[in-house]
Amino acid sequence: MLHSIRISGGEAVFCSRFVRTYKYGLERESGSPVILNVFSAFNGGLLSSLSRCVLASGRALAGEFDPRRGIGVANTSVALFAGKLFALGESDLPYSVKLTPDGDIITLGRHVSFGEPYMTMTAHPKIAADSGEAFAFRHSITHPFLTYFRIKPDGIKQPEVPIHSLKQASLVHDFAVTENYAVFSDSQIAIKPAEILRGKAPIGVDPKKVPRLGIIRRYAVDESEMWWVEAPGFNMIHAVNAWEEDGGDTVVMVAPNILGVENVLERLDLIQTSMERIEINVKTKKMNRKSVCSGNLDFAVINSAYVGKKNRYVYAAIGDPMPKTVGVVKIDLSLSTTVNSGDCTVARHLFPPGCYGGEPFFVPKAAAAEEDDGYLVSYVHDENRNESKFIVMDAKSPNLEIVASVKLPQRVPYGFHGIFVPQCELERLYDN
Repeated sequence: MLHSIRISGGEAVFCSRFVRTYKYGLERESGSPVILNVFSAFNGGLLSSLSRCVLASGRALAGEFDPRRGIGVANTSVALFAGKLFALGESDLPYSVKLTPDGDIITLGRHVSFGEPYMTMTAHPKIAADSGEAFAFRHSITHPFLTYFRIKPDGIKQPEVPIHSLKQASLVHDFAVTENYAVFSDSQIAIKPAEILRGKAPIGVDPKKVPRLGIIRRYAVDESEMWWVEAPGFNMIHAVNAWEEDGGDTVVMVAPNILGVENVLERLDLIQTSMERIEINVKTKKMNRKSVCSGNLDFAVINSAYVGKKNRYVYAAIGDPMPKTVGVVKIDLSLSTTVNSGDCTVARHLFPPGCYGGEPFFVPKAAAAEEDDGYLVSYVHDENRNESKFIVMDAKSPNLEIVASVKLPQRVPYGFHGIFVPQCELERLYDN
């Protein structure tokens, strides 16, 4: 379900609508689940898992549903590129959605031009603010396990670059881009479909595997120049940003590292993270890492004008555990260049007891002169009063002070990723 709030002229219009995916329509009509969920369908032992697989396969063969039309729920993130607004989930292709002038949300349909039947696309494309290009990937349970591609501003997908050097499927959920490179993570979170035959989930943690980071040219036509560097103990789900320094000889990436990765799928309450600065020398192929902030931080955002460029400020949610958050921190990366930088937090805002939020999002002021000149926005739910609010925080203030809030008529559940769309962009969407 998408939740939108449109604020204009001192008034707010709130709307909640299900993304009308193929899976949503199919299961709404049948009144029960039809398409398997990879995180829940394989619990309960071998017999139960195989029974669900056989039932789902039988339904597909009988023509009750067509998996070529997509199996995802488009519930992970929202992105604006190629002149369209998309709801995305990495188990499917994006769904195009539209906000009407009166604030309603309409699903336009699955965007099949970004792939072919059975294909998927990341929920975290990177949008270059200066060119409007979108950089994306898809991962698969079959070889090639990772495929990189880009989409031009007019929506035309460019030829794909299969990454054959990734030898087994792993959960590649996010990545980063710089001016000249794209950076991928090969973590210990492995995808092994054969585990179903042992009565286990196909996604698990491989403690013997050494995580790696892969570097490929941003405009590569093949993977001939791609290389990997080992990153022991570094397990990344989300990337914050990446850029180049030293005349392009060093790639710098900022990302939260999951500590206790063995708990990532079943015991989120035990997970902690370390926000890290990773420096990779593209000539020597060596890497240095340092923590810039500890604590259970994720759902980190930046001023989107700095995607792929050197940025100073990061805003991250404090998990309790994720996706529930108890507050937001502001990190100053300029402090991370010193030898003993330690904790680079420069501002913190905690919600009142019993109140939890989701991912923040940075909204720059119209005439912003500095990177942090803007606001942080988020949904917050008060579990004591069963009330939800949309809050606006001053991103430059020492305590990320709340400067405005809107009480909502219904609850907004704790979710994943959101986006801010300026009115001028909305008007272009109205015309399409």
